[in-house]
Amino acid sequence: MQRKSGLLKAMAVALSLALPTVLAVSAADARIGGGSSSGSRGTRTFSAPPPTATAPGSASQFNRTMSQPGQPGMNTAAPARGGLFGGRFGGMLGGLAAGFLGAGLFGMLFGGGLFSGLGGFASIIGLILQVLLVVLVVRFAMSWWQRRNQPAYAAGPAPGSNDSQQSLRSGLSGLGGGLGSGFGGFGGGSNQPPLQIQPADYEAFERLLGEIQSAWSNEDVGRLRLLSTPEMASYFERDLEQNQARGVVNKVTGVKLLQGDLAESWREDGADYATVAMRFTLADKTIERASGRVVDGSDQPQEVTEIWTFLRHPGADWQVSAIQQVS
Repeated sequence: MQRKSGLLKAMAVALSLALPTVLAVSAADARIGGGSSSGSRGTRTFSAPPPTATAPGSASQFNRTMSQPGQPGMNTAAPARGGLFGGRFGGMLGGLAAGFLGAGLFGMLFGGGLFSGLGGFASIIGLILQVLLVVLVVRFAMSWWQRRNQPAYAAGPAPGSNDSQQSLRSGLSGLGGGLGSGFGGFGGGSNQPPLQIQPADYEAFERLLGEIQSAWSNEDVGRLRLLSTPEMASYFERDLEQNQARGVVNKVTGVKLLQGDLAESWREDGADYATVAMRFTLADKTIERASGRVVDGSDQPQEVTEIWTFLRHPGADWQVSAIQQVS
């Protein structure tokens, strides 16, 4: 009994010494997205975003993501069918061919065939000749129709020429310039993406940075679901549940953006994506729920650099789609 009592006391002492360390380790990564990279960037999830002046280092690979390598998006359009009945006339030609073929076979079954009076093997030969004749006539008609409806381009580069593409790229470029916020704001990105990000979008990114941190501190799950994608919201909820199980709550205050750069932006499956590197300050502390005692962190601001990806569906607001740490 004395030996068991001594063992229990030793375990209690070891636990009391280890508990602050455990709390400190977990609290060090307590801020939202802190210490891990979570979420998805569409088909670019497993491609590192380009470095920027704000985050010249590389982005960490995702620790938590629902994306699978090599799988296209759910809304990826099926490739157009090629071959004899491909293209925009494919459905019509396929129906005609199937109709003629069915009619020929029907006639053969009842002894008439395609050419009245022919039977047996001669009927099969007749069927093949009939189908080939129909195909040749339809293809000739298609060729005539396309030539008749092809627009004439006079005095200018043909569609798809290098001059036309260069003009298009020039019209879509010009992302630079900050918000004039006094502390740098968002600068131009490291590339010229096909999707233009407007000043209003940058303002939305900065606003989301603060609103997400506030909803996290208040443990407002409903608000987090509005501000983030379902995947990111599930990670936030899981982390909040772990904090509750440990008996702590993480409070993040005083979020202030110092600098931001657009790394890349693009359209995919009808949605807009923008990956932004952000350097900001915040006060991060973890509090024990029962006593209100600060177990880690403080009210002193610290500087953080992270890479956030935002997603916007047509007619909807931007949402946080991914948060990556910078290595």
